[in-house]
Amino acid sequence: MEKQNLMSSTFTLCLGFSAILNLLFFAFLLNSSNHSSNQLSWSRKAAQEAEGVSSLSCSGHGSAHLDGLISDGGKPVCECNACYTGPDCSQFIPDCVVDADSGNPLFLEPFWRKNAAKSTVVMSGWHRMGYEFEDGSLISKQLEKQIRRLHKTVGNAVTEGRYIVFGAGSTQLLNAAVHALSSTTGSSSPAKVVASAPYYPVYKSQTELFESSKFKFNGEAASWINNSISTTASSNNFIEFVTSPNNPDGQLNKAVLKGDNAKQIFDLAYYWPHYTAIPSPMDEDLMIFTLSKLTGHAGSRFGWAIIKDKDVYQRMVDYMDLNTYGVARETQLRTLKLLDVVLEENGRKMFDFGYEEMSFRWEKLSKILSSSKRFSLQELTPQQCTFSNEVRAPTPAFAWIRCENDEDEDCHAVLKEAKIIGRAGHVFGAQSRYVRLSLVNSQDDFNLLQHRLEMLVFKEKMANLMAGVSLGADSTIKKYNLSQPLNITAVVAVDGSIDHHSIHEELEESSGGLMRSTLNILKTLF
Repeated sequence: MEKQNLMSSTFTLCLGFSAILNLLFFAFLLNSSNHSSNQLSWSRKAAQEAEGVSSLSCSGHGSAHLDGLISDGGKPVCECNACYTGPDCSQFIPDCVVDADSGNPLFLEPFWRKNAAKSTVVMSGWHRMGYEFEDGSLISKQLEKQIRRLHKTVGNAVTEGRYIVFGAGSTQLLNAAVHALSSTTGSSSPAKVVASAPYYPVYKSQTELFESSKFKFNGEAASWINNSISTTASSNNFIEFVTSPNNPDGQLNKAVLKGDNAKQIFDLAYYWPHYTAIPSPMDEDLMIFTLSKLTGHAGSRFGWAIIKDKDVYQRMVDYMDLNTYGVARETQLRTLKLLDVVLEENGRKMFDFGYEEMSFRWEKLSKILSSSKRFSLQELTPQQCTFSNEVRAPTPAFAWIRCENDEDEDCHAVLKEAKIIGRAGHVFGAQSRYVRLSLVNSQDDFNLLQHRLEMLVFKEKMANLMAGVSLGADSTIKKYNLSQPLNITAVVAVDGSIDHHSIHEELEESSGGLMRSTLNILKTLF
């Protein structure tokens, strides 16, 4: 009996153990199945390649890219920022010329690096290979919805009851708009395309490039005010470019020409909270925006127009169909992904980042030039911003510099001599005394621009102080060797910044027998 009970217990134990093993095996199979379904397959290699390239630091002064050059060893090559060189971009070029001409909006790159996971797009090799979307259109309906939501969130443009057209950046849309509006005049003479100086140079160059019997560039808008409101000048039809904030001076421009024979194209590329306060939503017949100034992705070549009139909208659609047959589907997908990130936290995350960066740069530049009488900066006033619900100080994308000295008629040449390349004022239809300097480039570019301007103002101060030092006759000046210029290069650090300690040493060495009281005054200024 005892033996029988033992066998029964053993059988029960084995049966239970077997059941447990089966359950564990089933759980293993189930877990393996789920784990397998969660594993990346065809996209795994692409993700690894992308992260591998992005992980290259390039010393913080450059980047490597999947479509960049490859070394002999098969590894990606660092593409260095301006004024840096070497395999890892660690070598600074001391006498490098700073490029403040380009409007590359790279100041937003750190934001996108911090949001890499959310902004990354992975596309299959067969992603939207056809010409059109499923509904036969050339635009992503989901992207259009996000654009409308974006404007409602920011409060910078009315989109309700409006049509939207996509383009390859705002550049393509500008001419599409000129074409569409010139086709509505019904006049035998070409429409006069005008703008208010200083104006974005593309308005003139592009209009002249595509000039036809329907439109022609006719310069300054203000010179045609009487014609636009005259009932006897019906043969004069106008298309006015209105840029707000204006490129180059950051002013919130309004239309100059009025009347039924005057139509406007509102270029609102910079009408975003990181460049200007948003006093109210724009409600115009034709408004153009671009991704490049919104998110910084200039290379994606994406823009959009918001249009009130259906006939104008249809003519712009026809233009796009014949010109490029729409915008690349890959670009639209990337834009959609980027806008998803922009709209997080009701847009505050990205716009606050951009505003803080531009505010910092504007304050730095303003402080440097505030002590100069040779150079002046455009005046912009703080305004109430409906997006942030506060009064905001100016944060323009560009500095509009004026050379004040009589002898500095060519301001571009003056800055070029100081190793700063800006964009000359005459290009914008303004005087050559003006030059535009970009504030939206990379941090390296801005740092070097800042240091070059500091050196210019430093030289100006030294010249003024030396001229103002009253030491008597010319013989006294010769006695103290004041006619010899300071060795400016001795006070510039490796990164191009001013070394104030070296300035003091240089003053000691260059001043000869300069009075101690005067020397001390010079030191306190630097």
